[in-house]
Amino acid sequence: MTDMTETTETSDATETTQLDIAEVSHRAGVPASTLRYYEEKGLISSTGRRGLRRQYDPGVLERLALIALGRTAGFSLDEIADMFAPDGRPRIDRGMLAAKADELDHRIRELGVLRDSLRHAAACPAPSHLECPTFRRLLDAAASGGVAAPGRRIPGR
Repeated sequence: MTDMTETTETSDATETTQLDIAEVSHRAGVPASTLRYYEEKGLISSTGRRGLRRQYDPGVLERLALIALGRTAGFSLDEIADMFAPDGRPRIDRGMLAAKADELDHRIRELGVLRDSLRHAAACPAPSHLECPTFRRLLDAAASGGVAAPGRRIPGR
């Protein structure tokens, strides 16, 4: 196995450790294809190449952690890209974070209702779920868009 990190000397004789794409992929837990896509979208940048392999500054791992956190919270890649200044430093809009937290609160409430309805349907003594008034209310809500599928936004909400 080859060493995936390389130490090089810069012109001022200080050492800089570069990580190749395989090492970044391994440490960040994302496929190399995702790293290339993020680079294409301008979310991360490589420092160059060693042979055919892209090289990255170790700071890319923190940036990838911020991207992962944003994705987990439900932000789009474009929204995440806007959270970085042109020089790469984070510039996070606290109002946008508060709005996303409100969205998550709403989704958590929806999921709680859905969970409770499913538990009721699982234990309901009605001969058919379609005969259960509680399950019928859940179906009616789903038919009218009141229950959103994961990743689907409810219009007007």
